[in-house]
Amino acid sequence: MAPQPGRSLQAVLSLEYFTVAFSFVVAVASIFFGTAALSMALVGFGLACLIESLSGLVLIWRLGNHENTPKDKFAGTERRVQQVVSAVFFLFGIYVLYESVNRIVIQEAAQPSPAGIIISLLLLIIMPILAWKKRVVGTVMGSRIVLANVKETIAFAVLSGAFLAGLLLNYLYGVWQADSFAGLVIAIFLFHEGYQTWCGSCGGCECSGEE
Repeated sequence: MAPQPGRSLQAVLSLEYFTVAFSFVVAVASIFFGTAALSMALVGFGLACLIESLSGLVLIWRLGNHENTPKDKFAGTERRVQQVVSAVFFLFGIYVLYESVNRIVIQEAAQPSPAGIIISLLLLIIMPILAWKKRVVGTVMGSRIVLANVKETIAFAVLSGAFLAGLLLNYLYGVWQADSFAGLVIAIFLFHEGYQTWCGSCGGCECSGEE
């Protein structure tokens, strides 16, 4: 028997509620420990997690209001929301890029961060599982919105790997520059996601399609 659409929608909403809560907790922890350790990679990663949480809220809003809002009004509101999220991506990307480069120039060394390593390991485990579950439910629903979000979750898991590599190089071998280079990777990720989100708001990306 085919899964009921209502149950599939509730399943993906439950996954998104978890994603939002988990990303927010990780964001707060990353920014806190990153500030203490002078780690731009950790602070930048926390900002990326904060936007991931915001993106999850946008998806929850889209799924919850798509059927109950007039199409023209919904499309206009969605476009404005996506543009705001895109602007936040770019602003955070500029900040992380500037701070990462500046710390290399002035040779400000980040302290090793065991807490950051634990956080990145958790994300490397949890994010692929979330992506797999979202893909299953999104395929059942036939929802391009959900399947597009899967790509973002996978990209975030890959980012976690780069983030972990930078922290490990600093922790194990004292290569403090690796922290700033990881920050540069995070900045590139933020710019890329900002661009993709902006394209989506203009109807120029696959993710802009309707369910």
